[in-house]
Amino acid sequence: MSAPPSGGGGALINEVLTDDELRAVLSRLGPEAERDAFGLVCRRWLRIQSSERRRLRARAGPDMLRRLAARFPGALELDLSQSPSRSFYPGVIDDDLDVIASSFRNLRVLALQNCKGISDVGIAKLGDGLPFLQSVDVSRCIKLSDKGLKAVALGCQKLRQLHITGCRLITDNLLLSLSKSCLQLENLGAAGCNSITDTGISALADGCHHIKFLDISKCNKVGDPGVCKIAEVSSSHLVSIKLLDCSKVGDKSIYSLAKCCSNLETLVIGGCRNISDASMQALALACSSSLRSLRMDWCLKITDTSLRSLLSNCELLVAIDVGCCDQITDVAFQDGEGNGFRSELKVLKISSCVRLTVAGVSSVIKSFKALEYLDIRSCPQVTRDSCEQAGIQFPSACKVNFYGSLLESDPSAERFF
Repeated sequence: MSAPPSGGGGALINEVLTDDELRAVLSRLGPEAERDAFGLVCRRWLRIQSSERRRLRARAGPDMLRRLAARFPGALELDLSQSPSRSFYPGVIDDDLDVIASSFRNLRVLALQNCKGISDVGIAKLGDGLPFLQSVDVSRCIKLSDKGLKAVALGCQKLRQLHITGCRLITDNLLLSLSKSCLQLENLGAAGCNSITDTGISALADGCHHIKFLDISKCNKVGDPGVCKIAEVSSSHLVSIKLLDCSKVGDKSIYSLAKCCSNLETLVIGGCRNISDASMQALALACSSSLRSLRMDWCLKITDTSLRSLLSNCELLVAIDVGCCDQITDVAFQDGEGNGFRSELKVLKISSCVRLTVAGVSSVIKSFKALEYLDIRSCPQVTRDSCEQAGIQFPSACKVNFYGSLLESDPSAERFF
């Protein structure tokens, strides 16, 4: 290696490039590892890299949070979520939220999933200190109630996303506060908040007219009145609604979604046992150009008629779950190749469809060439051996699930629902 030239050699890079030019270089780096490496060059580059960092994921502790706020003044997203299986107690506590509210004043996104040590006292301080907050996730923060989150709704009126899944102390009172203060709300995840009723959902619709994503799964006090009100008000804005195990939801809700929500992409109605073929056929026609994912396992009134209508009309449908729908037979999939099923299914879950035979599975393989995942667990007439004896050849890219408990889910399929 030759030695660097002596005398009037080239100028040092730090003498030539301004801070703005270095920021331009940093902005062109893609992976997080490259951006971190940028900060290792020297103190100046570290200072610039720190000032441009927008996302932080950290452990709790007031002192640590103060240092992070000082080092990363441009941070907009902060994730202090804890693992549900490895949560260290108490983890994040109210003192940490006090520091966040006073030190991260420009924060837009805050994630606190599974932070079981925080209470209404701490969460209320976010409403006082973070007026620009747009997204809050406090899923499974089991101490939180209406009192603390009403303060967030009042102080964070730019809120667009709120996730309160598993917060069982939440009632209709919070939804009423959201409808009065957070008029830009688009995404509400409230699965398992089983004190919420039709009154709360209707109140939410009165103020929040642009809901795009709504998850009220396992809110078993919500039925047709609440769902119909959301469908009518949100209308074409609504993209995804999840109603898993909402046993009071029936045909009226589906008819309302079909009538009002022409852009609906994801529908989860598993366990809604009062839904019948007639309303699902209406939905298949109304959402033929939008519906992509449909989960309706344990909808015991659903027959081949619904399934054929969905597969024939919904051209964008890529994932469907009709597990435990015991009226589904081979007829649902027969002649699909010839009669032109429009759907290009990637995921099909037909577990515990007890009337299904190997002939039906053969029709599935012939009709859906893009299939990536097929769940045929607990179908007594369909086994690996019977499929081999019938000469069925599954596509090499298709994962076929023959065995295992129905309680076990597969991430490759669940991401669609």
